[in-house]
Amino acid sequence: KTAFVNGGHDYHSEQTRKEDPIDRFGWGQVGDGYHETTRYGELEDDEARKTSLGVVMRNWHPGPMSFQLTSDAFTYVYTQALLKALDLIEKDISDGIDPREKWSASERPLLLKKDLPEPKQCDPEYCVVDEVPGCLNYELPTFGNWGPRVEDPDDDLNPYRGETQKWDVWRTNNNLWYMVGKQDTSVFKDREDQEICRHLDACGGISAQKADDGMVVFRLPKMEVGLVVICGCCGKDVGQSLFMNNQNIEISYNTVPIDRKDWDIWPTKKC
Repeated sequence: KTAFVNGGHDYHSEQTRKEDPIDRFGWGQVGDGYHETTRYGELEDDEARKTSLGVVMRNWHPGPMSFQLTSDAFTYVYTQALLKALDLIEKDISDGIDPREKWSASERPLLLKKDLPEPKQCDPEYCVVDEVPGCLNYELPTFGNWGPRVEDPDDDLNPYRGETQKWDVWRTNNNLWYMVGKQDTSVFKDREDQEICRHLDACGGISAQKADDGMVVFRLPKMEVGLVVICGCCGKDVGQSLFMNNQNIEISYNTVPIDRKDWDIWPTKKC
């Protein structure tokens, strides 16, 4: 949203005017104030498709117009970085230095927080550590290094080893055409290679079926400061029913139960 605003369009006046106010970031709104559709959409003959490609926010997820802005921003930044890299490599070659040795990934130092300039904005309570926040989720696809992880029930470090621990990972079994566009579906639905259309996205989680299924143990990474947040499925406001009002759940830290009155719903109603 900041990037759109920085472009100069007066979103505030447009949204607060008395006659025909427009919230460009409302769900399903078409047009970002600069264009009515994406560059891709400009080439579309189907007016419905063209309009759909001009949506800024589908819901809480960005629409094509927002994704175009994001991709443009990444393209600009990475292109600038590429040009800078080529200048550095050209200089090394001119100086008789083999750039393959100087810029080898295996020789590249690992950057920590102290190696970077001061952040433009960061909560000082948490902006004092070298490691970024870690996350464990069971959605697909998921990239990056793991943060917390589930401890094997038979591991020596599991404090409940030998006790019942029947928690299972599950993922949504979506059909082949889940989240595939109508045009792609019509083209590929009768083809032998239709499997290439399958969307990688799938929700997931870890759950037990009853209270007698015992504990699940999460091993946390090294933590210097911060919070531990647990989010539930499925719904946007399950925090009360799944955690706060659920007498069959107990949360402990290093095997010491945390008093329920010290729990908070945060940062959303599902956590």
